[in-house]
Amino acid sequence: MGGRSLGRGFRWLWTSYAISAAGTWLALDAFPMIAILVLDVGPAQVSLLASVGLAVGAVVAVPLGPWVEFRRKRPVMIAMDLLRFAALLSVPAAFALGWLTFGHLLVVSVIVAAAGIAFRAASGACLKALVPRADLLVANGRFESTTWTTTLLGPPLGGAAIGLLGPVATVVADAVSHLLSAGAVRAIGGTEQPPARAGAKRFRAGDLLEGWRYILTHPVLRPLFLHTVMVRGLILATSPLLVVLMLGDLGFAPWQYGLALGVPCVGGLIGSRLAHRLAARSGRRKVMLTAGTLRACWPLGLAFVGPGAMGLALVIAVQFGLILCIGVFNPIYATYRLDQTPNDRVARTLSAWSVTDNAAVAALTALWGVLAGLTGPRAAIAIAGVLMLATPLLLPWKDHAPRPEPELAGAPASSGTP
Repeated sequence: MGGRSLGRGFRWLWTSYAISAAGTWLALDAFPMIAILVLDVGPAQVSLLASVGLAVGAVVAVPLGPWVEFRRKRPVMIAMDLLRFAALLSVPAAFALGWLTFGHLLVVSVIVAAAGIAFRAASGACLKALVPRADLLVANGRFESTTWTTTLLGPPLGGAAIGLLGPVATVVADAVSHLLSAGAVRAIGGTEQPPARAGAKRFRAGDLLEGWRYILTHPVLRPLFLHTVMVRGLILATSPLLVVLMLGDLGFAPWQYGLALGVPCVGGLIGSRLAHRLAARSGRRKVMLTAGTLRACWPLGLAFVGPGAMGLALVIAVQFGLILCIGVFNPIYATYRLDQTPNDRVARTLSAWSVTDNAAVAALTALWGVLAGLTGPRAAIAIAGVLMLATPLLLPWKDHAPRPEPELAGAPASSGTP
């Protein structure tokens, strides 16, 4: 997987992704830290900051799917990167001038969330145009490997930067990463023709729902959509509860929690490297179904974490197994999704998927916060783990071959694409 060349255009797209991912993980939890350390807000406002940005950003992004679909994708990606750069840079600027407020952080979190959804929708369509269909799994495997590398290295480096330079240092790094990402997208080169639109030339209200309409009427994408949204929502909804359980109830030190967060990311690197080989040996669909089933078995183990070294080892083992399965599943599922989506619906489909993902995470995070208040964090984690065991039932167990489609009309030219 590592040695195959996918062309100059893909290399720059991959560079853009890597730079942006590095900035995002460096700045992990930067806004909550700023809210606590600089603005002296309470837990309720921190939770509000985490959930409102996702939820409102998802709502704002609803019309962006059809808007992205019928425009050249690379200019959209550059515009979204520059928008995130400007929004994030306003935080350290306001901090330096003494103007920073909690409302400012909320607005920036909404802008960043909405722009991120539009960027991912455009980049998915761009990837499908730049890379031959046979190489999509290799490309998605490289993205997944990059994700887990930055996840492993970013938070520790970000924490060190905050300790040395202050709470807004990583926000500056995140802002600059989007500026550099825009430059990498610009460097893809070649020409990109505007996508042709059949039928009406003007925006229609029905375009807003086209992504969901296509997903929910598709025999493969519908179960895959429900499965991935539920799994991601349950995993992220219980993440804050694991922090409370480990640092509060069980008395682990912050460095131990950081160790439990970082070490299992090696599983993601291993899984992303194995995905292409396993798919070549056993078939993409079989590997996707197996990895999707196995990853549902791990989260329940977090409900049995105890204090001390054995408890820490259990967290690391459970998280490693979960992330290993995710590392195998994600690039295959992302490729499967692109295979099943016609070129003229990619941006709307990916946008609808991301909007629903973000909304589900926000809703489930708020719901599990209430549940933990009633039952305690351990019981809430256990309930989520039991529900996770049912998620494999939502996988597309019936076999549907990907729909063949012609090459993308007006695809961006890439001098190095095979």
